[in-house]
Amino acid sequence: MRFLFIFCLFSLVLSLSFAQKNEKTNIEELVQHHYANNNGVKIHYVSLGEGPLVVMIHGFPDFWYSWRKQIMVLSPHFRVVAVDLRGYNLSDKPKKVADYKMNLLVSDIVAVIRDCGQEKSVIVGHDWGGAISWQLAITRPEVVERLVICNLPHPQGLSRELAQNEEQQKNSAYARDFQKENAHLALTPEKLSFWVADPEARSKYVEAFQRSSFEGMLNFYKANYPREPYTPLPLLPKVKCSVLMIHGLKDKYLLPSALNDTWQWLEKDLTLVTVPQAGHFVQHDASEVVSKTILQWLMR
Repeated sequence: MRFLFIFCLFSLVLSLSFAQKNEKTNIEELVQHHYANNNGVKIHYVSLGEGPLVVMIHGFPDFWYSWRKQIMVLSPHFRVVAVDLRGYNLSDKPKKVADYKMNLLVSDIVAVIRDCGQEKSVIVGHDWGGAISWQLAITRPEVVERLVICNLPHPQGLSRELAQNEEQQKNSAYARDFQKENAHLALTPEKLSFWVADPEARSKYVEAFQRSSFEGMLNFYKANYPREPYTPLPLLPKVKCSVLMIHGLKDKYLLPSALNDTWQWLEKDLTLVTVPQAGHFVQHDASEVVSKTILQWLMR
């Protein structure tokens, strides 16, 4: 047991040293670019490192670059893959709302896992990437080794809060606006990059969003987000793998009350880490905490 602790501690120090050493290196010069084909839809992803597969899935409005800090910390031990969801950046951008239904988003990630030559993967997701990750674990448990969720409650908890919590209903008004016809016309790359604090990173986001489809981004909401009147979901199959959840408590959009009872919907262990000073984009606001937590959890 003592040896295992020392090994994990050494691995953590090695990973953080690697990340710090490459801190000033442009990650775009390090990663390899790939495309997975899902029934004619090309899904772009980047990869770095060797070892067990870890697939990272971004949310709205974002792209693979969201995970740059975590990629640097995890890649000394894992093959880390970060995707561009359909509609975003270098992935294909289907036109129809139906092209963004959850089953297709799930199948995109399965296609990426298969393109990597693997049968299963650790899955890491944030926001819409978190929603896709939950659905992968629920509907395709055979492809999910372990599950890491950043700021996206289990769908059972979120649907309950939407149905019963007036504050969550109020805070979800943006999603109802996104479901309106022609809502994409109000979006610009600059507006979508509002949350990115670092000017250099923001410029990369603007470039990525210039290549993206605003209609495609909002089709995630039109095809999948609950509509009024809100009702709790019927009981879903339990998640079969171990789960790590990291939640920034200053999230204005997804209130922490939706985390209650998550353990009732899982078959195995749940590790819940809350970050009081972080907001919705916890992997940015508390990148070191998120990176260390994921690495320690995966190396335990």
